[in-house]
Amino acid sequence: MTSLSTHVLDTMHGCPAAGVAVRLLSDGAVLFAGRTDADGRCRDLPAIAPGAYRLEFSIAAWFRARGVVLPEPPFLDVIGIDFGVAEADAHYHVPLLVSPFSYSTYRGS
Repeated sequence: MTSLSTHVLDTMHGCPAAGVAVRLLSDGAVLFAGRTDADGRCRDLPAIAPGAYRLEFSIAAWFRARGVVLPEPPFLDVIGIDFGVAEADAHYHVPLLVSPFSYSTYRGS
């Protein structure tokens, strides 16, 4: 099985994004639902097999809960990152750097 991790960083405030709701899906089925910890990480993601997956991050709700005024509808609401796992017994790290109006991701280590 392949290990998976994620890390959410708030680039607006320059800090980890603690408490972001995160879901991991495969073929529409929810494999994990939880929140990032104080360091912006989800440490309880399950091991996964090669295949196609989606990580969803509820960003607008998170920024609003911190008092950031967003337009309605927000520019970014739920960010979905669709990614593929090709290597069995590897590690996939999917970080998210986010502000209310932009985000980036990459395959980390």
